Amino acid sequence: MRLIVTEHYNDMSSAAARIIASQVILKPDSVLGLATGSTPIGIYEQLAGWYQKGELDFSKVTTVNLDEYYGLAPDNEQSYHYFMMKHFFSRVNLPKGRQFLPDGTNPDAGRECERYQNLIGLLGGIDVQLLGLGHNGHIGFNEPADAFVKDVHLVELTKQTIEANRRFFERVEDVPRKAYTMGIGTIFQAKKILLVVSGAEKAGILRQVMYGAICPQVPGTILQLHSDVTVVADREAAGF
Repeated sequence: MRLIVTEHYNDMSSAAARIIASQVILKPDSVLGLATGSTPIGIYEQLAGWYQKGELDFSKVTTVNLDEYYGLAPDNEQSYHYFMMKHFFSRVNLPKGRQFLPDGTNPDAGRECERYQNLIGLLGGIDVQLLGLGHNGHIGFNEPADAFVKDVHLVELTKQTIEANRRFFERVEDVPRKAYTMGIGTIFQAKKILLVVSGAEKAGILRQVMYGAICPQVPGTILQLHSDVTVVADREAAGF
């Protein structure tokens, strides 16, 4: 794992955005794996700014998102469809037909998981997968468990994750309890992985992920085994 330490969140966002931009410039028809949450917002802001200046072209890019809340429609303001449209899709020239996320409204979990897993395969896999890091070490919505789950699956969110996400909802009761997510194996098939981490509250878990024992109780530790992982963290998250 390669670690890049930046001074602040904005520097972290710029450094990560440069990695993604380089991928798009070198391979205009790249498949980008995207993430949601508060950490990637600055990255999308930077990428959209470069597009608006004429420095980036997303017209041949395809995107696949890590996850989506189970039961939320794309037009729900708390859905990840809505998040991506607000922060990125509506601000660049990425064709609508190349923007893919799990369908949170599909009640048939088996069919939806199979559909999304097959879709990623049909696209030829992911060139760069962007990841954030949960307080409990989850990546995507792969929560601490007794074993790593390989493929796209429907997951029961932990109390810690629900509590962490409640800031986006009026009441904690409104936070979905389930989500569709890429599995560890799905993520691992990406050619490159870009993990972004910000804030002192993530320093302990980042240290575990990078240097601790590999175990499904801290899902992010599996990234130690991937051949091409870049971690971009601000100094607070890096612990120095």
